[in-house]
Amino acid sequence: MTTTTPATPIADHQIQRAVLEELEWTPALDVADVGVAVDHGAVTLSGVVDSYRQRLAAERAALRVRGVSAVADDIRVRPDEADVLHDDELAAMVARAFRDDAEVPAEDIHIVVRDGVVVLTGTVETNAQRVVARKVVERLRGVRGLDSRIELVRRPSAADTQERIRAAIRRNAVVDANHVTVRVEGTTAILEGRVRSFAERRQAESAAWASPHVTVVDNRIVVAA
Repeated sequence: MTTTTPATPIADHQIQRAVLEELEWTPALDVADVGVAVDHGAVTLSGVVDSYRQRLAAERAALRVRGVSAVADDIRVRPDEADVLHDDELAAMVARAFRDDAEVPAEDIHIVVRDGVVVLTGTVETNAQRVVARKVVERLRGVRGLDSRIELVRRPSAADTQERIRAAIRRNAVVDANHVTVRVEGTTAILEGRVRSFAERRQAESAAWASPHVTVVDNRIVVAA
């Protein structure tokens, strides 16, 4: 008979040190003014960075660290004066960037900018288009935040959607499919279970989004090292 010993929880101070090291290891990220606090695996990032892109880089770096169960991003963006744009200038820049990117259905996305925060609304055909639109905005100078409210067009449900998503998750080398359950209600895919990292959680969600019959993914998967 084979028995397994439960993994020893990682102490908060160890997670804090690992997150700080991962932040320092992240290219083009100045962490001099970034603080890290950890409470039972939940990480809070604070301080200031020079761009929205750096803020995202810090958040993603923290999510890569083993033992992190959640990340609260309280980092503020303090762009260089040369990058400060009026809201109308930033809105025009986003619109041009959308028109220049063949993957973004620019005519279907509406742009509003408030105090440097870009708000996107509208309806697109696929989640991939929604992701590309976010990435286009993330790399623009002058952006202080992004609120993407883009929705997917309504589509018919399919009887085999649930099993096809399960099969996609099983095929993924990153995800331990034995610990993930899938339930489909109409065109909403509900994911539950426990995984070892945010990478697994993200891959499971990506598999669900790949279904042509899904308009909402409710990811309830818990990360537990």
